[in-house]
Amino acid sequence: MQIELSGMRAIVTGSSAGIGWAIAAGLGEAGAAVVVNGRTSRAVEEAAQRIRLSVPSAQVRGVAADLSTPAGVSKLIAAAGEADILVNNLGIFEEKRFENVTDEDWERFFRTNVMSGIGLARACLPAMIARGWGRIVFVSSESAIHVPREMIHYGVTKAAQLALSRGLAELTAGTNVTVNAVLPGPTRTEGVVAGFRQSAEKMGMSVEELEKKYMAQRKPTSLLRRLETPGEIANLVVFVCSRQASAINGTALRVDGGVVRTIL
Repeated sequence: MQIELSGMRAIVTGSSAGIGWAIAAGLGEAGAAVVVNGRTSRAVEEAAQRIRLSVPSAQVRGVAADLSTPAGVSKLIAAAGEADILVNNLGIFEEKRFENVTDEDWERFFRTNVMSGIGLARACLPAMIARGWGRIVFVSSESAIHVPREMIHYGVTKAAQLALSRGLAELTAGTNVTVNAVLPGPTRTEGVVAGFRQSAEKMGMSVEELEKKYMAQRKPTSLLRRLETPGEIANLVVFVCSRQASAINGTALRVDGGVVRTIL
């Protein structure tokens, strides 16, 4: 099977690094014209240039916008134009005891992780339905199902994305538009690696040893027994965005390395 997305226009939020960057690169490799997004112009342009170096044939440009604000969402839509593919990847996380999570924290997480996707979907979905084709993907997390005690506020926003994606999918019945969610597990992003490296130095062990310890203690149900790579998640997202995935709609697809034990 060869995925071909030539002629398609894609927006990938939070794509200056990590999973989002890998998704943008994958869509570009498949032929889509991709808009990379991040908070700063420098980060966005560096990310776009990395994709051009990795995939010389890629059509990619960047739009810097803070999507935790309505103004940022409007800026991205105005600059990017119409999209055939929208990947709502933007997300923030932090470990914090529940009693220490303030109302401001909750609002910040919802604005960034949930409201950004709502605003973009509201702008893109009607046009997709009118044109008769489109793909929207929310990058959620296995934390939506296994809500972590140390990041309850994060897990709640990721669970909200599942409800949002399913509800939006109901609006696409009988069309060639699909809305799905993808649930990654623990992933070896730049931020995670930096955090592991810092902790490993303090604990006097290697990053590899700390990763094994983390997986054994914090994610003992993982069948992968290691952190996933951003590319492994991007592979699924690119497929879900393809024409071949036309029968996949309103679904939460797990690419979590087997962390979640339930069959359904």
